[in-house]
Amino acid sequence: MRINYFYTAFFALIFGAAAQQKKIIPQQLNYKPELKAMGTNESKINRIDSLLQGFVDQKKASSVVGFIAKGGNVVYNKAFGFKDVENKVPANVNDYYILFSQTKAIVTVSFMTLVEKGLVAVDDPVSKYFPEISDKVLIAVNDDGTYKTRPVSKPMTFADLMSHSSGLNAGLVGKIRREETERKTNTGKVVAGQQEPSSGQRTGGKGSARYLREEMTALAKYPLGFDPGSEWSYHISTNMLGYMIELISGKSLREYVKLSVLEPLGMTETDWYYEPATLKRFVKPYSAIDGKIVPQSTMFSDATVSRNQTYAEGAIGLNGPIGDYAKFCQMLLNKGEYNNQRILMAETIDKMTKVSRLPVENSGGKGFQFGLGFELYNAEKKPVPEVSNTAFAWGGLYGTDYIIDPENNMIALFYLNMPRHEPLYPLFLSKAYQLFDRKDKK
Repeated sequence: MRINYFYTAFFALIFGAAAQQKKIIPQQLNYKPELKAMGTNESKINRIDSLLQGFVDQKKASSVVGFIAKGGNVVYNKAFGFKDVENKVPANVNDYYILFSQTKAIVTVSFMTLVEKGLVAVDDPVSKYFPEISDKVLIAVNDDGTYKTRPVSKPMTFADLMSHSSGLNAGLVGKIRREETERKTNTGKVVAGQQEPSSGQRTGGKGSARYLREEMTALAKYPLGFDPGSEWSYHISTNMLGYMIELISGKSLREYVKLSVLEPLGMTETDWYYEPATLKRFVKPYSAIDGKIVPQSTMFSDATVSRNQTYAEGAIGLNGPIGDYAKFCQMLLNKGEYNNQRILMAETIDKMTKVSRLPVENSGGKGFQFGLGFELYNAEKKPVPEVSNTAFAWGGLYGTDYIIDPENNMIALFYLNMPRHEPLYPLFLSKAYQLFDRKDKK
């Protein structure tokens, strides 16, 4: 009897602990937490209010949204300023922002779902699926525009694409491509595509390709700027990753990302394209110039409305409200699970966010580390001192930023829609960490 009692108690303890662990993984964001239980109070909340309102009052921001959640409990979700300054339309937490490079993390996670399905491996050579990819490195450019190359020291892998160390379009290669495009344009050899010029957001703001594969097959004809894995060169690698998703999955990038990430997480408002009526949801872009808020082109939001919706990049193109992207961040904090959906295994998230794929010395600067899709923080390089060494993050060109900090069990997002602005995010982020009692890391 005593033995049976012992085993009953033992298994009850084990399974009870497992059930409790399952229970504390938030499947939805709680927008009405008890502040005291979270180790914060209204006074600390008001300090962030004052900071963000001050950005607007000082004409450093046209509109700004801050979002902070600890353990899935949303303790801050507020907007300040105007989404339309000229017409005095107040900003709202449900406004749509142009996310630019925040697209990259979602596309990278989508690719990793293919890895978990066994369709591809992180360290597979890209040439296994795309034989046309270059295996040459540029070593010299001749006066007549021709160039010399040598074989790569190792084949480009998918890890190189996800860490922006592929060598694609790097260094002088990018200059060669731009000059050749200009020459063709000046001689009338470039013919515009059949789609509307504003069809989809595009790197550089323009382009005539109807499908991503057109641009990537053209890019693959050029040599690499350096040996894969030997340096950091940001951006276009995720476009190639997006095209690889299309090749391997047999679906368009937009379709696969929706099926693998956006729809399971309930990110219903995040997309590359929208109906015309949705344009009113977008925050207008402005820049802070000489103490003034100056209107900027709406070309990127305009590009989300088109009859032709075939073009979608992997590096940029997604848009949406801050609360939608917070679901993605919470999924990452939850080690791959949210909305009762398992997007990735915990071990996969660890591989993406705990190991830098760059050489110690790289063009990102001292202490710069990058895993698979995210910057990794360490003692040498952090946006603010309060950030833990377990944190990972990235952001977008117009001033959207986010961080996932497992040690502090929190996520924080900060959104601007400004091509030119002061570095306001670190000021917000520091206040975000100060919301909570430092003894509370749970």
